[in-house]
Amino acid sequence: QVQLKESGGGSVQVGGSLRLSCSASGRTPWVQTMGWFRQAPGRDREFVSAITWTGLTTDYADSVKGRFIISRYKTNSTAFLQMNSLRPEDTAVYYCASSSTWGRRKDPRDIDFWGQGTQVTVSS
Repeated sequence: QVQLKESGGGSVQVGGSLRLSCSASGRTPWVQTMGWFRQAPGRDREFVSAITWTGLTTDYADSVKGRFIISRYKTNSTAFLQMNSLRPEDTAVYYCASSSTWGRRKDPRDIDFWGQGTQVTVSS
């Protein structure tokens, strides 16, 4: 099993920034990709961003490109999501996720492990 622990959510005004962290523990060799999804009330869970275990490859949803930056520290199995220029439509519960291959990063059905979720609220 892999445990994912998130931190860093909160409330911010439009245009502000937040940084999410996700620490992986347990059978971390199973983790080849780490990333984030988000789910707003009444909507499906959607892909936000992902990064390979090496940190060399990243991917972003079109809605966050140019505003969010994903990174990771391999030494302590932690990934970060720096969220800038936040908008009200970014309001959601953000979930850390991991999967065993890069190709299984975007579809929630392919995710192996989930964090507990952290609320991000952007107000105007």
